Amino acid sequence: MAASVHVVAKMFWRVLPAVSHQIRQHQSCLPKQFLKTRLAPVLFAHPRQFLCEAASQKTEILSQYKDRPWDYLDSEEYVDRYGDQPVWNGYRRNHKGGIPPQKTRKTCIRGDKICGNPCPICRDANIIIHHQNVKLLQQFISPHTGIVYDPTRTGVCRKQQKKLNEAIDTARNHGLLQFQIPHVEFSGETYSNTHDAVGSTPPPPSGETWYWWYGNIEPDPSKVAQVMKTYKNYLK
Repeated sequence: MAASVHVVAKMFWRVLPAVSHQIRQHQSCLPKQFLKTRLAPVLFAHPRQFLCEAASQKTEILSQYKDRPWDYLDSEEYVDRYGDQPVWNGYRRNHKGGIPPQKTRKTCIRGDKICGNPCPICRDANIIIHHQNVKLLQQFISPHTGIVYDPTRTGVCRKQQKKLNEAIDTARNHGLLQFQIPHVEFSGETYSNTHDAVGSTPPPPSGETWYWWYGNIEPDPSKVAQVMKTYKNYLK
């Protein structure tokens, strides 16, 4: 009896490292498959790929919003996750101490690696920045001033903030987003050519020039001779 128990324990300890290794591979495969929107075709399936089957099915579901990212904000999945609040509501960055840094991180995703607490845009693969995704862009614009929120308030990384600024400018140029231009009233005198500083100078009252020295100006003879010598071939 003791020998059989010893054999079973020995077999268990031999199988345990292989099982734990497959579990670790499964955990590392999930975020990689979650970030990629398309999977390359595989001709020969490896046993470890069966552990990532759930992640690949999730990737296929997420790819439906790639061509029309604005449909995600009208879906039930978005309402269940965010409700009527913006995507950055309630987000808090990981930082040391009680005072947050003055700048957000450069990017949340580097290759296949993702940080522990990604920004509100990087953490959801369904959120895609596009100039036609007006409902998403309006969440990052103040409704009172029309100014884009600072990333220190929304927690968006600098890479995604740059994309947001470009998308907002493009949407405004295409007329998809409203923005205010200050109204300036111009009077008729602004573009009038009869103003004293713009119109012709009236003749002096006494028939003489306005300045006494204007009619007495005579050029220096040496300078005139020098100019005539320089342009001698061009003078007739």
